[in-house]
Amino acid sequence: MGELAAIANLSKRTIDYYTNLGLIQAERTKSNYRIYSEEVLSDLRFIEECKNMHCPLDEIKRKLELKSKISMHTGDVEKQIDVVTKQIKQLHNEIAVLLPLINHLDKKQISDLSQKMNTESSTLIKSLVSLTS
Repeated sequence: MGELAAIANLSKRTIDYYTNLGLIQAERTKSNYRIYSEEVLSDLRFIEECKNMHCPLDEIKRKLELKSKISMHTGDVEKQIDVVTKQIKQLHNEIAVLLPLINHLDKKQISDLSQKMNTESSTLIKSLVSLTS
């Protein structure tokens, strides 16, 4: 706590007070020492900025909770974007393999293939054929 107080330019008592109010959280070691994350330092700076704008502590707590929720959802969105991006790359690779094969099919083979597929797949094949024509 002392290190955090020094870095944040706050007193240990203030850090303790914010912790007791639930504005910041600390992990506890086996020997009961508090360990604060980098995010806590950011939150302390945010708290001080809000206090400088005369925000009450309950309003600051609400803002911190909202900030945390947004951060969590942002992480979820980023993970999902990564998954979709990988899927798109994989599809591009598969299309690159399919295009030369489709180019060697005649119209009847393409028609037969389209009939065996669902509508989305059939539309994709037709799009691929038009791209290669």
